[in-house]
Amino acid sequence: MNDSIIVVGITLTYLALILWVGLRARGQENSSLEGYVAGGRHVGVVILFFILGAEIFSAFAFLGAPGWSYQHGAPAFYILAYLSLVPITIWAMGPRVAKLGRERGYLTQGDMIADYYQSKSLGMLAGVIGVLALVPYLTIQIAGAGLLFQAATDGVIPFWLGALLAFLVVAAYVFCSGLNGIGWTNLIQGIMMIAIAWFLGLSISERLYGGVGDMFSQIQLTMPEYLTMPGATGMNWGYFSTAVLVSAFGGAMWPHLFMKFYSADSGKTLRKVSVFYPLYAYLLVPLLFIGFAGIIVFADTPLERSDTVLLRMVMDVANFSPWVIGLMLSGALAAAMSTGANLAHTAAVVLVRDVVGPTMMKDASEKAVVSATRWSVLGLSLIAYLFALANPSSLVLLLLGAYGLIVQLFPMVIGALFMPQLRRASVMAGALFGSVAYLLMEFAWSSPFGWHAGVWAMLLNVAVVVVWQWLTKPTVTNPTPSHT
Repeated sequence: MNDSIIVVGITLTYLALILWVGLRARGQENSSLEGYVAGGRHVGVVILFFILGAEIFSAFAFLGAPGWSYQHGAPAFYILAYLSLVPITIWAMGPRVAKLGRERGYLTQGDMIADYYQSKSLGMLAGVIGVLALVPYLTIQIAGAGLLFQAATDGVIPFWLGALLAFLVVAAYVFCSGLNGIGWTNLIQGIMMIAIAWFLGLSISERLYGGVGDMFSQIQLTMPEYLTMPGATGMNWGYFSTAVLVSAFGGAMWPHLFMKFYSADSGKTLRKVSVFYPLYAYLLVPLLFIGFAGIIVFADTPLERSDTVLLRMVMDVANFSPWVIGLMLSGALAAAMSTGANLAHTAAVVLVRDVVGPTMMKDASEKAVVSATRWSVLGLSLIAYLFALANPSSLVLLLLGAYGLIVQLFPMVIGALFMPQLRRASVMAGALFGSVAYLLMEFAWSSPFGWHAGVWAMLLNVAVVVVWQWLTKPTVTNPTPSHT
């Protein structure tokens, strides 16, 4: 039997299984907006752990993380650094967000922001920023799926078709089952990708070098610059540190993570999840090993695209059987699809609830809102698919770019949760100035000192909030939010 047929057969069987599980998870409560968006607010520790964990194990984890350790070396450990900080924000913010959501009926960030500051326009601003950041993130997952299919099947399934298959499966079960479908498929896919990641990371280093320790010893002898800062490509400490900060603070601002706080059955559940959440960081370690393993292997013939190092190591170097390659492809697709489902679901909810709802659907029934949200899943996924066809050059840089924009929501969210003295006009001005400054530094100017542009934009954001607070004296304080 042709090797590519075996790989394709295993992968299509896996996709069919995930589609079946996702569609079977559809329950009666999905007909209501709260059921479709927040799973009825009764998601427990295990399912929530895998839902939130899917934010780490994405196409970025299986393709971008090994690519960065292969290309840069030690600077790739910024990923582990910021993941150790994200649980702090979950512990601090999650229970309060869940409590407010249960009391006031919040389903999105924009709901909380608009209600607290008594400003629909501020909620819409948060929604627009969220959608603009989520679409590139969704593009990463779809592009990653296309790359995986194309490489693992030797072109039998081209990039466009591989990306389309993953997009259709995810869109179908998210359309029908909402958060329930995401939760159950993420449980299965989480177990699958964890096992595949550790198997590949340990077996590749064992086959090529005799073990992980021997691998790093050889790198130290032949190419030691990869094991110290600033790494092989000269990444300075400023960019490393600011990338950690932007990713850590921005992580909690992602709507697809923030909105899952509303789905928890209690604040205690969220704190339990935050305690175990760092375990997912350890599961990225074997994927970083694969990138380091490629440093010496491809020393004489560098890869044109670093994001493909895992695929090249598995298919061309380690000489795995097609059965293993098929399982590898399924595990990597699990990473892309589990995150993609969360992103498509959240982007659709935010678009309809925070942007379209206050403008074009003011008097719409709940049934009409649920229907619009379902169709928005398909529309936004299609847009991300079309962007993916442009084949972005670096999944990591695309992700870091999205983090730089989403972190601009931080002051207004912190104000709504913990700092009642912050006023509506101040946080709106800060978010606007910060977002515009970030986009200019990302696409028109260069960032000073080589730092991540998101940090400069965040500093400007905070500075504008402080100055605005000082210059404008309130006539009234923020009114007490009303129940929605």
